Amino acid sequence: MTLPQFLKTSSPLLLSLSLLSQLWIPFSSKPVLGQTQDFCQLPAETMRQKERYLAAGLQGDRQAQISYKAMVAKHRNELLQCRQQSWLKNQAIWLRLYECDLKPGVLDSLLDRLVSRGYNQVYIEVFYSGQVLLPPGQNPTPWTSVVRSPEYANRDLLDEAIQKARERGMEPYAWLFSLNYGYQYGTRPDRQSAVARNGRGQTSLSLGSASNPNSGDTNKTFADPYSPLAQQDYANLLQAVLQRRPKGVLFDYIRYPKQSGGASVASQARDLWIFGDASRAVLINRGLNQKGRTVINHYLKTGTILPQDVVKLDQLFPNEDVALWQGRSVNGISKNTPPEDRAAKLRWDLWLLSVAHAYQGIIDFLHRAAVQAQRQGIVPGAVFFPDANQAVGQGYDSRMQPWDRFSKNLEWHPMAYGLCPDGVSCITSQVDRVRKTHPDKTITPAIAGAWGRPAFNRPSLEIQMDAIRRATPEVQSISHFDFSWQDPEFANARRDCKVNFTSAG
Repeated sequence: MTLPQFLKTSSPLLLSLSLLSQLWIPFSSKPVLGQTQDFCQLPAETMRQKERYLAAGLQGDRQAQISYKAMVAKHRNELLQCRQQSWLKNQAIWLRLYECDLKPGVLDSLLDRLVSRGYNQVYIEVFYSGQVLLPPGQNPTPWTSVVRSPEYANRDLLDEAIQKARERGMEPYAWLFSLNYGYQYGTRPDRQSAVARNGRGQTSLSLGSASNPNSGDTNKTFADPYSPLAQQDYANLLQAVLQRRPKGVLFDYIRYPKQSGGASVASQARDLWIFGDASRAVLINRGLNQKGRTVINHYLKTGTILPQDVVKLDQLFPNEDVALWQGRSVNGISKNTPPEDRAAKLRWDLWLLSVAHAYQGIIDFLHRAAVQAQRQGIVPGAVFFPDANQAVGQGYDSRMQPWDRFSKNLEWHPMAYGLCPDGVSCITSQVDRVRKTHPDKTITPAIAGAWGRPAFNRPSLEIQMDAIRRATPEVQSISHFDFSWQDPEFANARRDCKVNFTSAG
């Protein structure tokens, strides 16, 4: 199916010092850093000693502080050396931070744990669920800050995380949701014009209503990518993030809402998220003559074009032979063509135009954000599902994520989260599909799982990475979603403010 040509251009615990030392997952009984090892991980006892130095230093032990800093520097150098020698040049982790990571020693311990697992890149979640990882006083409206307690009002968790990651030899990336603006955004009266809508007048928040039980992204507000207000809100947020100078910025949710059942396929115009005020206006203005603009508007209102509509159009615009819009081919079509044939041709062409317009909104939104980062010397990347850009029968995947048309100047981060009957084949096939789209393109697959054990019906990270290495040896960077899967007890304790390095001796 050819699109128009314009598309081509755990339970909570109080973690005392003794409990903390028990939470480490043992990776190896022998030193591995400084050697050519696949995963560049530290022995568990080394990390326990490092944790003891950190805790004692927080209680004022000067010698422990010196020893801790020396270990941080030593492990940084060993990590950098090991990654240079490994087949896997970059091993990244997706990470959510919490307000209580600002408690003494928590952020340091967290990042040390990442180094112990051999990670030399960390993707810090900066914008999600309508919250931003910025100080309240520097938080661009209309979103709320992750950090809300008055005691941390003068702290910048994102900036601190970026600096501490660099001290440990990790490259920090900012990871942002994009068109998913969070639930509260869609409930604000002053942002209704910026919300994406389908042809039924629905927003993503109303997908699970009684009249439409198909669920999906029903607790998320998806913005209209064509909305100037939505664009400006995001640009303000992104600018605040870029001022912290991360190595790169990763744009997630570059798509429309995910739906289930029959609604997972967009097979008619009203299924598309192009009926917001801005999107609709841009689509109508793709018409190159008045006849074209009128027929686009009529199609959006009714979802079809009938022979009598063609006759009426001829009467309204006697001086215009055919309806024109960007990318339309009208070879063999004129006023002399029977109305029935012209109506059928118009319906088909308008469907293709609508699909292309939906795709183009995603592409343009991403391009705008990527350029904003590139102008400040920060690397942009796109996060996407490898199967979200496909035609399905006579329609398209409802997410409509045209990653194959994303710029090759971006980092590509395909989410290879497949649940495979044999464990790995669908994961490697997803990675290979992306690689074959642009064979010369460097990609960083994101896989989900835990070290040394299966998790959520997925094999261990080691098994998945080995399979990717064998199937696509060109891949030299892999990321893991996410840290909470690997260390859920520590993640839950951090979230619930139960980590305390100074409460026990």
